[in-house]
Amino acid sequence: MSRVMRVRLSGVRPSRVALTVEEAARRLGVGRTTMYALVASGEVPSVTIGRLRRVPAEALKEYVAARTQAPVSTVALAA
Repeated sequence: MSRVMRVRLSGVRPSRVALTVEEAARRLGVGRTTMYALVASGEVPSVTIGRLRRVPAEALKEYVAARTQAPVSTVALAA
């Protein structure tokens, strides 16, 4: 039995490198329209494969990581 067949039979889906815009929206927990806006503005990069628009899974990780870094405060703390 091939590895792909075993993975499918076990119920575990192999992770995909590129996602549809709808799949990317589900992963981020945002709506489809919001995801399309993020892609259109360039905030989340995407690639065209033939006539299809795909969002690299790594791009989602980078988008979230960029927004979870603590901003550096320019305000001095009172002692």
